[in-house]
This record gives sequence, C-alpha cells and structure tokens, in this order.
Amino acid sequence: MSDMPFDLHALQAFVAVCEGGSMIEAARKLGVTQSAISQLIKSLETQSGMVLLDREFRPSRPTAAGRLLLDLAQGLLEHAQRVNERLIDASRSEMAQIRLGGVDSFSATIGPILVQAISRNARQISLWSGLTPILSEQLQRRELDLAVCTESNVNDLRIEQRLLFSECFVAVIPKSVAEQHGDDAAGYQSALQSLPLLRYTRRSVIGQQIERYLKHIKLDAPRRLEFDATDPMLNLVAWGLGYAVTTPLCLWQSRHCLPDVVLVPLPASQLGRRNFFLLSREGEWNSLAEEVSSLTRQALQDKISPAIRRVLPGLPKDAFSWK
Repeated sequence: MSDMPFDLHALQAFVAVCEGGSMIEAARKLGVTQSAISQLIKSLETQSGMVLLDREFRPSRPTAAGRLLLDLAQGLLEHAQRVNERLIDASRSEMAQIRLGGVDSFSATIGPILVQAISRNARQISLWSGLTPILSEQLQRRELDLAVCTESNVNDLRIEQRLLFSECFVAVIPKSVAEQHGDDAAGYQSALQSLPLLRYTRRSVIGQQIERYLKHIKLDAPRRLEFDATDPMLNLVAWGLGYAVTTPLCLWQSRHCLPDVVLVPLPASQLGRRNFFLLSREGEWNSLAEEVSSLTRQALQDKISPAIRRVLPGLPKDAFSWK
C-alpha cells in the first residue's frame, strides 16, 4: 500500500457508491458523470492495492476490505469537512467584513452585545436592521452573512436555520389607567375593555403573528391605530391613549416608556410566542453562527431578562425560552 494519503474525492465517491448501491446513483448524488465515479474508485483501489467493490453483485457491495474502509471513511470525511469549515471561518473572520442583520427589536437590544463580543476577531462589522422578508432576501442575495428573523419559511435548501429563542406576547396598559381600575386581574381586564387597542401593521411579521394570536384567544377590537414601529405605539400607551400587545424584547427596545406602563400577562398558547431564527448559508460561517447563538442566549439570560423583570415584575416566568 502507498504511503500517500487517500484522495478525499475518491473516498467521497466510494461512500456514495456504497450508500446508493450503484455508480449511477453516486454520480447523480455528487453531480458528476458515471465515468468520473468509476475512475475515482479505480484510483482508490490502485492506491490501496485492494479490491474494494465486488462488481459481480447488483447493487454493488463492498468487499471485506471495502467494508473496513467504509467504516473509516465516514469519520475521515466528516473531520475533513470540519477542518475546511474552520479554515474558511478563520480566514473570513480575520480578513472580511461580517455583515449581520436582524429584526429591529433584536438589533436594538441584543445586537450591540453581539457586536462588542465578536468585534475582537473581525476587522469590520456591519449591523443592519429590517423586516424579516427583506432580511431573508438580503441573505439570499449575499448582502448579509447572517440574519436573525422571526419566520423560518425560507424556501431555499442552501439556507440553514437555527432556532435561537422564543418570547411570549404580553399586553401593556397605561400606568395611570391601571391605578384607576386596580392592580389585580379584574382591574386589568376592566382596563383593557376601557381602552382602544393599538396595533402593529399587518404588513409586518409581528403584526401578522399577533393578529393570529388575538383571533385564537378571541380578543376582538376595532382597527383604528396601526404602527410599523414599537416606539410610537408604546409612547401612546404611556400617554394613556390605548393598550398594546407586544413582546418583552420590543418593550426593552422602547424601555424609556416602561416607567409609565403596566404589564398584563396574556393566556399561554403556542400561537402566543414569537420565535427567532438565525439564518446562514449552508457550509458558511458555521463557527460564527454557533457563537452568535451562544452569545444571544447568554445575553438574554444574564442581562436582558433580569433587567426587564426589575422594571416589569409581572413578566411571565417563561417570557424567554431557548429549549
């Protein structure tokens, strides 16, 4: 046997033949010709000095030596892939600009914590804010490297999606109105009934998600005032002009309003939560994506959730979840 290491392309072809049962299937899977697969297998057998496939059988079967190589090849290929990904990530983190996008509430609250943490390993970082559909398109057009969105319906198999965390929907009412109606469940319910509902527009993902949830819990209110952003909506709540259904992260984004509002928990439901997903292109920025996931959850657990609870003690225990 030669002292030279195995050709990884030949090993990949050999594994594909064993798994697919034929060179035709292996060629289809790897996107090459059947002739190319046959040449790779022959070169592997020549290099090893052993017959690796018993060609008298259909589908193709590995010989005893082939079975041993198949067991070893899986680990070798996985290790080679990890080495390649680490090299790519290390090269990019040292030389390239990292372009991170996120929905507004994420970019305004967790975004600065992420930038501070990852800036040590990057020459330049861009943090963009936007709506989920726009961020998804920017990622697919390679205008972003990573995107944090609140929907996971990207129809592109090359885009990987990781669930980062979820947060519950809550209602907020003006503190002045809460004081008039009483600081208990009955008082909160009376306050909600006395105020108009201020809404996110239905062109935003959060607006669509909240509308589905309100319908689910049978909370019906006229459509009067709608907003694209959290700040103007919560300012009006703080001024006593209505109540709003939003999320803890959105509240923290507009935390200057928190002294003038009271949080009202809403019925628990699977529809009553907003999920955050980290989107990236397959095989790219894997180590950075893992770091972003870890840093995000750490920031929520150690900084943001405790800070919100100090101001709004009525925040539900499961306000944030990453299980």
